[in-house]
Amino acid sequence: KQIETKKVNLEIIHSAVGPISESDILLASASDAVVVGFNVKVESMAVSAAKREGVQIKLYSIIYELLDQMTDAMAGLLEPELRETVIGHAEVKQVFQLSKGIVAGCLVTNGRIARTARARVLRKRQPVYDGGISTLRRFQDDVKEVRSGLECGIKLGDFSEYQVGDVIECYQLEQIAQKL
Repeated sequence: KQIETKKVNLEIIHSAVGPISESDILLASASDAVVVGFNVKVESMAVSAAKREGVQIKLYSIIYELLDQMTDAMAGLLEPELRETVIGHAEVKQVFQLSKGIVAGCLVTNGRIARTARARVLRKRQPVYDGGISTLRRFQDDVKEVRSGLECGIKLGDFSEYQVGDVIECYQLEQIAQKL
């Protein structure tokens, strides 16, 4: 018997009526499974076997709780989706050759540029680099973020081919738990 979705498959390896027995626990142990009971008791030998074998027993008296728990457990098996949120743009106005490398002198045109976020360089709307921000400065000060309308110096990882007119797009990645 199987409970199937397009993303995760839950297989019921054994079902029976009556109390949960030691043999149920041993089967679950061999199958690396969880024992689920609905309106049943657990034999004392089964409790001992579950502790010994490291098998989890879940008991329910309300069917909707059982179904919700199984759905949540199945959803927990899914890899989280990454959601990208653009938080700001900066235009490269000048390129500086410094002792520490090449830095883009930028004007933040909208949103904000945050040091902890990721950034991509867009040249004629096409991405030419994607990575982390290694340096974000306002005048000589290291800063955490720069807001719209302000100028800043940006150095992105090992990227050094900045051109005047490039746009640095700053974004954050957020992990979103998938639903079934």
